[in-house]
Amino acid sequence: MRTYVAKRLVIAGVTLLGMSLLLFVLMRLAPGNITDIIFESAGYVDEADRHRLEAELGIDKPLVVQYGRWLGDLVRGELGKSYRYDLPAWEVIKPRLPVTLELAVLAMGFSIMLGVPFGVVSAVRRGRPLDYALRVISLAGLSMPAFWLSMIIILTLVRSLGWIPSMTYVPPTENLRANLFQFLLPALAVGYRSSALIMRITRSTMLEVLREDYIRTAWAKGQREALVVWRHALKNASLPVVTLIGIEFAFLIGGLVVTETVFNLPGVARYLVDAIQFRDYPIVQNLAMLIAVVVVLANLAVDLLYTWLDPRIKYGSA
Repeated sequence: MRTYVAKRLVIAGVTLLGMSLLLFVLMRLAPGNITDIIFESAGYVDEADRHRLEAELGIDKPLVVQYGRWLGDLVRGELGKSYRYDLPAWEVIKPRLPVTLELAVLAMGFSIMLGVPFGVVSAVRRGRPLDYALRVISLAGLSMPAFWLSMIIILTLVRSLGWIPSMTYVPPTENLRANLFQFLLPALAVGYRSSALIMRITRSTMLEVLREDYIRTAWAKGQREALVVWRHALKNASLPVVTLIGIEFAFLIGGLVVTETVFNLPGVARYLVDAIQFRDYPIVQNLAMLIAVVVVLANLAVDLLYTWLDPRIKYGSA
């Protein structure tokens, strides 16, 4: 196990290094930089001032030097300074992280609570009206984008009840009830799609497991349906579901841009778009690397969880 974890960590490090190089190159391929945006908004261009500002920001150096400096700062835990706000990047990112994490965790919670039980019920009641109804609901969830569903929810509330969700972010430390109520609708809107996907995967794997001989033996012995389905069948059908949950959670961290914009939540995903527009390189690079780290750690956690779900899986040195 230790050898496996060590190898996975090495692979994760190489992956993150490749991601850092790709992010750095892609940002520099975009036309213009922060100095162009500043001088365009000012309405004039003074080349001496431009060069002075580029030197101050450090973007006049060769790309290799800029990349090496950025990696060195990452290793030391220094995220650089935001070009736009003239503040350390961590001070800009830190207050936005809890917003995105809370929304992602709540959305993932709704996805699991809805997707797994409905998928199991759909598989057990295969071919019955309940199965068809749940499959239609899952197809609708896969067909509707989260941002479109979010806008429909807001418009429906305004038109039917004359009420609109709070557009001012309320931290949980100030008012936990108001905070949870504010995150309820966006979490449901985002989690609906993920729950539909989880439900379909759960149903598919459950149908395969329910055909296995040991499940038929359990039925023949007269064991209770709940015990056979939820303890034996679901546990052995959970590996693909766990993989999907890990991937979906990593996707949610970086895929909440429009939802945060619609509900006016000051999260990381929404701010990432603004940082790209202003060519705020330290913010974009560090936020993207943060998302990459979440994806890599989520995949590693899923792999390690396999041994607990299925003791037959053994990690060797190969």
